[in-house]
Amino acid sequence: PDLTGHEKFGLGNVKYNISGIHVTAVELPSASISLLPGSGIRLVIGNASLTIDMNWNIRTWMFKDSGRSTVHISKVFVTAIFSTPRDNTSPTSISLTSCRTTSGDIDIKLNGKS
Repeated sequence: PDLTGHEKFGLGNVKYNISGIHVTAVELPSASISLLPGSGIRLVIGNASLTIDMNWNIRTWMFKDSGRSTVHISKVFVTAIFSTPRDNTSPTSISLTSCRTTSGDIDIKLNGKS
């Protein structure tokens, strides 16, 4: 979905809109799934990366600008624990019980009119 909003900086507001968000690349060089006896499943993803392209525009009381942007996020690490039901009376389901994510580097390239 598009992201629209405003933030207050210094003497004024900055209105922004981010649209046309597309994930253009995902790399998962290290991923593993393991069973946790009696409780569920652990998913570990290491050193992943993600590239996203999008349109952007901003407006302040002094200027406005718009353009395209590419965001590259790297050194992403995710550990997620999923639980499963312990009885056979309910339908099979899975729920996320914990998730920890860290990212090391974020590179943002803005191409605009200014």
